[in-house]
Amino acid sequence: MISRIDHVSIAVRNYEKAAHFFRDILGAIEGTSGPDHTLKYFWQIFSLGDLSRLEIISPTDKGSFLDGFLKSKAAGVHHITLQVPDIRKTMEHLKEHSIPFFGHNEYPEGIWKEIFIHPRHAFGVLLQIAEFRSDDWLSEQVKFPVGKKWEITEAANGARVTFAHPGGGKFSLELEHDEIKQLIADLEKMLEK
Repeated sequence: MISRIDHVSIAVRNYEKAAHFFRDILGAIEGTSGPDHTLKYFWQIFSLGDLSRLEIISPTDKGSFLDGFLKSKAAGVHHITLQVPDIRKTMEHLKEHSIPFFGHNEYPEGIWKEIFIHPRHAFGVLLQIAEFRSDDWLSEQVKFPVGKKWEITEAANGARVTFAHPGGGKFSLELEHDEIKQLIADLEKMLEK
């Protein structure tokens, strides 16, 4: 049912300070971001390494949905987002197992469909469960163009093969000369079948 953990969302009072820490000190790459004027907050996705992501959310005005969460602290883990291939099937599955959920929302053109499971039903963690295309929220520098699945570049002792990951982004393998030869031989065997 769950494809993967997409990101951990951190609520902060001071967005600039948090962005500086993750971007400038830890090397995170900024992805998609935007304000939500109804709930009065700003969100920003960051990529770390090949596949890890986090989201920083911060209130933009009084009356933000984050006010209660940040009432007695400057920051903290707000929720974990789990990706699913089909939100409707997930909802049915949860109903069959008597797991309550709330906040069903489907954005225009199906770009994002979500539900939430309250921490009292998920062992103290707010879970956001969402259906979406993984690459939609990433920076262009951490993903391949549509249709491209791999790239091969020279490395010190062989080659680096970088693949498009089904969860979005890329991952790389460095192969030495002998490993490259074995890979070619294995692929040729597959073509003979």
